[in-house]
Amino acid sequence: MSPRLGRQRLLALFAAGLAGLNFPLLALWDHGASVAGVPLFPAALFIVWGLLIVALGLLVERQTD
Repeated sequence: MSPRLGRQRLLALFAAGLAGLNFPLLALWDHGASVAGVPLFPAALFIVWGLLIVALGLLVERQTD
């Protein structure tokens, strides 16, 4: 993968993370529901955060090959 393409993908991942952890989309999860006994809002935060970490790890490992 070229360095330019890797940089563009990192910026796209940053933009997706910024959008995913910003107020308008987070308001979708602010309900009284729960998932396995955990309120939906904190569960959604940790799931989005974890997915961003996994995507970043995959992207960085792919760039070094």
